[in-house]
Amino acid sequence: MKKLDKLIIRTFLGPFIATFFVTLFVLVMQFLWKYVDDLVGKGLDTMVIVQLIAYTSATLVTLALPLAVLLSSIMTFGNLGESFELVALKSSGISLLRFIRPLLLVCSIIAVLAFLFANYVIPVANLQAKSLLYDITYAKPAFNIKSGVFFKDIPDYTIKVAQKDKDNQTIHQVMIIDHQNNNAMILADKGQMVLTANKRFLYFILENGWRYEERGNRGYTVPGDMIRQGFKRYTKAFDLSSFAFNRLNMDLFASNQQMLNVRQLDMAIDSMQKAEKQFSKTVNSYVTVRYPFFKWKDSAWAASAPPLKEKEFVAIVPQKSMRNVLERAEQTVRETQSSLDQPTLEYEDKHNLILMHKVEWQRKFTLAAACVVMFLIGAPLGSIIRKGGLGTPLVFAVIFFVIFNVFFMIGEKMARSGVMYTWSGMWLSNIVLLPIAGFLIVKAMNDSQLFNKEYYFRVIQKVKKFLEKFKKKKVLKAI
Repeated sequence: MKKLDKLIIRTFLGPFIATFFVTLFVLVMQFLWKYVDDLVGKGLDTMVIVQLIAYTSATLVTLALPLAVLLSSIMTFGNLGESFELVALKSSGISLLRFIRPLLLVCSIIAVLAFLFANYVIPVANLQAKSLLYDITYAKPAFNIKSGVFFKDIPDYTIKVAQKDKDNQTIHQVMIIDHQNNNAMILADKGQMVLTANKRFLYFILENGWRYEERGNRGYTVPGDMIRQGFKRYTKAFDLSSFAFNRLNMDLFASNQQMLNVRQLDMAIDSMQKAEKQFSKTVNSYVTVRYPFFKWKDSAWAASAPPLKEKEFVAIVPQKSMRNVLERAEQTVRETQSSLDQPTLEYEDKHNLILMHKVEWQRKFTLAAACVVMFLIGAPLGSIIRKGGLGTPLVFAVIFFVIFNVFFMIGEKMARSGVMYTWSGMWLSNIVLLPIAGFLIVKAMNDSQLFNKEYYFRVIQKVKKFLEKFKKKKVLKAI
C-alpha cells in the first residue's frame, strides 16, 4: 500500500467513526421518541432500558452506515479540496479515480461487513428488541394510588383514598372494595402503605375502621346477613405480581421474517411457496369437481361449439321450470362464492407473507450495497463543493439521504403490496442514485463548478448583459 493510500484512508476513518456514532445516536433517539409513551410510568429497571437501547442500536446499524459513509466521504474530500490538496494531486498527474480507489475498497469491505452483520447479528437483535418492546408495551403502569381517584389496577379490588401525605405512605379516609368476597367493604380513618423489599406485596396497615360484609342468599327474596366488624388496627395484603415486568417466551417471535437470516428465509420462502401451490391445486380441484364444464374451458370443443344465446336458453328450458332453474343457479353461485371467499383471504395472507419474507431477504443486500453507492455520491460531491467541516457537507448528506430513504420506503411499500417485483422495489433507491453518482463523478473529473456560487453569479451577470444588449438593439431598431 502506498503512502497516498494510507493518507486518504486515515483521513476518511476519523470522520467515518464519528459520523457513524452520531447518526446511530440520532436514530436511537428517534426510536425512543416514538415509544416514549410506552416506556414512561412502567417502573422499569435501568437494566431493562439499557438492554432495549442496546438491541435497538444493533438493529439500526445497517441504516446508519450508508449515511455515515456519505457524510464522511463528503467531509474528507471537501477538506482536501478546501486545502487545495486535490488540486496538487491532480496537477501531479493523479486522477480522481485513482485517488478514490483505496476508499472504494474500504467502503466495499464495510458493505460486506454490513451484510454479515445484517445476516447474523441483526436477526438475533431484532428478536431480543421486538420481544422486549412487546413486553414493555403490554406491561401495566407502575403502582400509583392518587388521592380522590378510584384505583382498579389490582385484580378484584377497588381502592380509594381521600388524602395522601407527602411521604407517599400515610393515607387518610381509606375505602377498599373486595369484589371476590361479595363486594365486602373496608373503611378506615387512617393507614400506612408498606411495600415489601421484593415489591411483590403491598400491605395496608389500617387504623380505626369498619369492615362490612354481606353473607347468605344475596339477591333472593330472603335477605342475607350484613356483618359489620370494627377494628383498631387491621392489615390487608395485596399481591402485586401483576405489576411485575415479566418476559414472554421469545420463541413466539422467532418465526417472524425479521428474525431470520438468508438461509432461514430461503427455507421459509420455499416451504410457503410449496404450500401456496398446494393451496391452488385444492381450490382448482374443488371447482373442477363442482362444475364439470370447467375442464372444457381450453378444449377444442369450446372453440368449435356455437355460443349459446339467451333466446336459445329460454327455448330449451320449459316455462314452468324457468323460475326453479334460475333460483337454483343463483343459489349455486352464492354457495360457490361463499365457499371461495375464505380460501381467497387465506391465499392473500399467505402470498403477502411470502412477499414480506422476500422483501426482508432483499433488504440485507440492499442496505449493504447502499454503502458503496453513497460513497460514489459523496466522494465526487465533496471534491466539487470543496468545503470541509460539518456545515455544508451535512446539508448535502441530509438531502441525498432523504432522497435515498424516500425511494427506499416507496420501493419497499410497492414490493410488499405486489405492485413491483421484490428485487426491483427494494433496489429502487440504489437504482435511482447510481446515475446521479455517475453524473457527479464525471463532473468531478472535469473540475466542474456545479456548486460554486461565483460561477452562477458570473452566469447571471452574462445573462443580464445579454438582455441589456438585446434591449438596446430593439430601441435602436425602433428609432
